[in-house]
Amino acid sequence: MDNIICPKDFPELKNDLFLRAARGEETEQVPVWCMRQAGRYLPEFREFRAGKDFFDTCRSPEACCELTLQPLRRFPFDAAIIFSDILVVPQALGMDVQMVPGKGPSFPEPLKGPDDLQRLRPKVDVPAELGYVFRAITLTRHKLEGKVPLIGFTGAPRWLYSHPEASHQLLRQLTSVIVEYLLGQVAAGAQALQVFESHAGILGPVQFKEFCLPYLRDIARRVKDQLKKSGQESVPMIVFAKDGHYALEDLAQSHYEVVGLDWTIDPRSARERTGGKVALQGNMDPCALYAPKERIAEIVKKMLDGFGPRGYIANLGHGLYPDMDPEHVGAFVEAVHTHSRQLLK
Repeated sequence: MDNIICPKDFPELKNDLFLRAARGEETEQVPVWCMRQAGRYLPEFREFRAGKDFFDTCRSPEACCELTLQPLRRFPFDAAIIFSDILVVPQALGMDVQMVPGKGPSFPEPLKGPDDLQRLRPKVDVPAELGYVFRAITLTRHKLEGKVPLIGFTGAPRWLYSHPEASHQLLRQLTSVIVEYLLGQVAAGAQALQVFESHAGILGPVQFKEFCLPYLRDIARRVKDQLKKSGQESVPMIVFAKDGHYALEDLAQSHYEVVGLDWTIDPRSARERTGGKVALQGNMDPCALYAPKERIAEIVKKMLDGFGPRGYIANLGHGLYPDMDPEHVGAFVEAVHTHSRQLLK
């Protein structure tokens, strides 16, 4: 067991398509994975999670490992993403977060004003508070046996805008914790990192530039600087700002190798606006997976034709929904591989 929880001597990577595409290198086919690929659309996931508290599951490295591996037993995805949640970060800061059945995440005592910042831990001991995520990553990296790379992730820092100064104070505090959290994930074995800014669409361009972009840039820059300083190998970083198409040019210059896209932007337009500076990921409307399988193949073909096969990672424009048919997920993955191979001939 010791070697399984030790972040070294990892099995050799057999499929590096995802990592090569993230760096803009040539690939034989377009790599594909899905946000929320470890999830409720799989009967084995529902069975495994039945009757268990969500955050108790997140705190069990063995459970996270099993849930991360489940979709890879079914589908030839080109990457795994560790099963966890972006809300483990506010928990580490001392906030109570509960997963309410039928409702989702809930904060019994949310931060309502600047005075509430006093309730947060001024200094978070990241390894102590979030070490269970690091252990899950290390265990999963070993258990993956080099089949595909493992992605770690975090949510981006956000808060309310009625108190701009207090907001910036909180955003700085969150950014520092997130940077340390991501560095810990790399040390534990994560081979790529994704930063989720799931509410970019709520902001307009002005607020995004003031309250979001500087911190997204800061996270990427600091993670890269620290990895370099400590002599660790750099890992590709992905930024996914849902509905943030107005900020595409800025995101392409924010120190991330990959910009994730939702389905509200045209592939050719995204290529043009990012000027080939970054690899692109995503873009297929998740609801397209409700279509018949042959229609899914047509939608994938059109999407790949728009992006071209280089510097692109196929994904959905958001996560898989719980009522999706696993067979349609399989059809999506197969269509990406099949059509991209033809494109590359």
